[in-house]
Amino acid sequence: MRHIAIIGSGPAGYYTAEAAQKQWGEDVRVDIFDMLPVPYGLIRTGVAPDHQSIKGVSRRYEGTALSDNVRFVGNVTIGEDVTIAELQQLYDAVVLATGAPNDKPAGIPGEGLDNVFGSAAFVGWYNGHPQFAKLNPDLSGRTAVIVGNGNVALDVARILSKTAAEFHGSDIVAHALHALEKSRISRIVILGRRGPHQIAMTPKELGELAHLARACPRVDPADLPAEDEDLFLEPGQRKSVGHLRGFAAIPEEFRADKPVEIEFDFFASPKAIQGDGQVTGIEIERTTLDANGRASGTGETYVIPASLVVTCIGYKTSPIPGVPFEESAGRFANDEGRILPGLYCVGWARRGPSGTIGTNRPDGFAVVDLIAGDIGQGGGKQGRPGFDALAQARGLDIVTFRDWKKIEAVEEQRAREGAPREKFVHVDDMIRALGE
Repeated sequence: MRHIAIIGSGPAGYYTAEAAQKQWGEDVRVDIFDMLPVPYGLIRTGVAPDHQSIKGVSRRYEGTALSDNVRFVGNVTIGEDVTIAELQQLYDAVVLATGAPNDKPAGIPGEGLDNVFGSAAFVGWYNGHPQFAKLNPDLSGRTAVIVGNGNVALDVARILSKTAAEFHGSDIVAHALHALEKSRISRIVILGRRGPHQIAMTPKELGELAHLARACPRVDPADLPAEDEDLFLEPGQRKSVGHLRGFAAIPEEFRADKPVEIEFDFFASPKAIQGDGQVTGIEIERTTLDANGRASGTGETYVIPASLVVTCIGYKTSPIPGVPFEESAGRFANDEGRILPGLYCVGWARRGPSGTIGTNRPDGFAVVDLIAGDIGQGGGKQGRPGFDALAQARGLDIVTFRDWKKIEAVEEQRAREGAPREKFVHVDDMIRALGE
């Protein structure tokens, strides 16, 4: 019998468990650990609440989770409740599938001012992550600036600009919905250091901006390259740039009925965030691109007054004591997924924050192939019974997948009309729901 421990219950973790089942059938036992009492990682707290179809992938993970040889072990913090070294003594392989839950620092003077947030924190706030539920951003000013040209920047812009009615069917948490209903933001500026051809935004997410009830996107036609240059782009990127061209062509009389503007500011590099205690503006330097698409400053600067700044420039993995870490890449140091003998990583913890949810599936299967070659029939380790004895000795309050299903049922009962659930945003409330 082989015993595998997976740290992290997001897509990378569950795809790895699925791969282990396909590799060994009944001859494997997999324990999936998570610090929260609820599974699914970024599916629950990272995917936008108005993108419910994407969250539906969790049904696939549920099939894996409810099988006899895979177990969810929630409410256990690795490094505090149990160490990696202890897990390595108990399991043939330990796989880090912890994702990249932390914001990459922007490296801009003033990023520590009040009402300046990284996207992990801000998205966590409106998605109900217990770590960020108390964020309480001030939405009473007029202008929000979003730094970044990827889909997360679009998510933040869209959430800030929607009406309450447009959140029908979403699972945005109540505290965020109430704050957004009172928001006075009427200008949302999305900053990109480079130009329209260098965006990392996908067509679907860009296209959604054209269908908002009270908001309208704006692109300066002067920022767009010559149209025949689009021919050199790959098809998806060409479609995305096509959306930007469409935004640039929206007539002014159409905009007059839309009180919120989402403005794309290309060739714009943030130099400093201004304010005394709380943010009041952001200083920008104009950029130009060289032949390889790299941006450099022109020396021309200007200031955008802003009362809220959200940086959407990437994420990094949380280091774990004793595990080799590549600070520059924001991931664990590894060779194709192998960190040390018996210790592996998968997903964003292995690659850094790149790729889609589906990218984690081949990653999971590849790391299981590695493990299969390394552990053979298994080393006769204790696995699950050994961990259970350790947990009992330490008084750990483990949450199983069946416990999670009880929490989920209560969240569904609590849902406002038209919402699939009302998430608990505090761990204590999740645990309390198990007794109801």
